[in-house]
Amino acid sequence: MRLYPAFYATGLLLALSFTPPEKGLKDYYKDYFPIGVAVNPRMVLPGPDAELIKAQFNSMTPENAMKMGPIHPEENKYNWKDADAIADFAQQYKIKLRGHTLCWHNQTPRWLFTDSTGKQVSRELLLARMKQHINDVMGRYKGKIYAWDVVNEAVPDTGTGIYRKSKFYEIIGEDYIAKAFEYAHAADPSAQLFYNDYNTENAAKREKIYQLVKKLKDKGVPINGVGLQGHWSIFEPTAQELEESITKFASLGLKVQITELDVSVYTKIHERQTKRDTIKREFTPEMNDKQAAHYKMLFEVFRKHKNTITGVTFWNLSDRYSWLDNFPIPGRKDFPLLFDQNGQPKKGFEEVVKF
Repeated sequence: MRLYPAFYATGLLLALSFTPPEKGLKDYYKDYFPIGVAVNPRMVLPGPDAELIKAQFNSMTPENAMKMGPIHPEENKYNWKDADAIADFAQQYKIKLRGHTLCWHNQTPRWLFTDSTGKQVSRELLLARMKQHINDVMGRYKGKIYAWDVVNEAVPDTGTGIYRKSKFYEIIGEDYIAKAFEYAHAADPSAQLFYNDYNTENAAKREKIYQLVKKLKDKGVPINGVGLQGHWSIFEPTAQELEESITKFASLGLKVQITELDVSVYTKIHERQTKRDTIKREFTPEMNDKQAAHYKMLFEVFRKHKNTITGVTFWNLSDRYSWLDNFPIPGRKDFPLLFDQNGQPKKGFEEVVKF
């Protein structure tokens, strides 16, 4: 039992108490899909965060530790410590582990795209480096990671083109995506391989992502699923938009996972901010109610599509820390998760497990 700050009433000291739920999210959803959480290496050290992970989740994703920049900062140097700590924790407590991410235009080390003289590398050299990286990382965690986000965010938000004009695209061409999946499948044939992206409920971007993955399927590229990142807000998406995304990708015979779920209490982060997004540090009752209602709707849709959705992962553990803090507005605190800054369930938690 956790005691909240006491208050005085009619001269008596009253204590507000909270009894933790008997079951975790993973238990409520055991007949539906794994419930995951993005973690950093500090969270798997003995302490409240590790206990919360073990109590609530049966899947984990390294938030940053397996991205190319952090894990492979120099051509002949790997930083395995943080990723190993997360993988070891998952193994010890029999928690499923997702790998994130093998090929992404962000958090990519400079050396990848330049040769020893500082010039841009050739297509052949970049492909060789990409293959080596995938072999090394997937090889180290083979048998410990059941699914990988192989390629991340390769589709632009605007314009008519399907492919983001990244360095991978510029140097290799559009087939860098197919090559990444082929290398990944060769490195670990048992791993489930996902294409992962955000804004998948935007009709125009959804169609571009659909065309990309359909091309891969038509060519026989070993892709198993699509990750809908789920960086949403209390203002979007609608149930209809979400269902359209799930059913559209499922129509290709692909698995669907919600890979990076959080519900911001502000407007959509990828669009221009409105006046309502003034700097705030308070989680108001109105925000709490709206967020709980939105989480309720999202999970109603997820449960409806339990035969298609094979995992739902929250993009961090509690409101104590989120990548949305200070983004996109410096100094602004967000409150996007089901657990508050003290690791206690919020109203959204109640709505997610009440079915």
